[in-house]
Amino acid sequence: MAAKQPPPLMKKHSQTDLVSRLKTRKILGVGGEDDDGEVHRSKISQVLGNEIKFTVREPLGLRVWQFVSAVLFSGIAIMALAFPDQLYDAVFDGAQVTSKTPIRLYGGALLSISLIMWNALYTAEKVIIRWTLLTEACYFGVQFLVVTATLAETGLMSLGILLLLVSRLLFVAISIYYYYQVGRRPKKA
Repeated sequence: MAAKQPPPLMKKHSQTDLVSRLKTRKILGVGGEDDDGEVHRSKISQVLGNEIKFTVREPLGLRVWQFVSAVLFSGIAIMALAFPDQLYDAVFDGAQVTSKTPIRLYGGALLSISLIMWNALYTAEKVIIRWTLLTEACYFGVQFLVVTATLAETGLMSLGILLLLVSRLLFVAISIYYYYQVGRRPKKA
């Protein structure tokens, strides 16, 4: 008895079969536009999302402000660590330093913050940029309040102190401006 041989298997090439490919993509839910108007090329990109929409649209001058802040924090920190007498004299116009330790501790704290500022300069993550801007604004705000309270206690007034107070208010305003600009949702086109 001769066994009947089955017909040869025909492989279906779905890569070349356009109708089959379109049906498969429709079942998977890819290839068409989603609610945001994006066309996903694969299910993976649809699930994970498109990383282009997560990039931060940086406000004009943000990186310059971050650089200026990092240099400012570093410069004052080095001056407080190396020359505490001169820093105190520049701010409080001739008043004598009773102890250098608090000024050097201040310099150490500023140096730590400046390292954070330098690292934030090279990141593109929105959350990190916003936190460093908020840290700056809080620091400048607290410094403004402390210097104002010291002025009320001692009664010393100098051009250096006035410049310090005005610059701190300006720096708070700039940091808060960029904080809100980075956190703002982009407008849909």
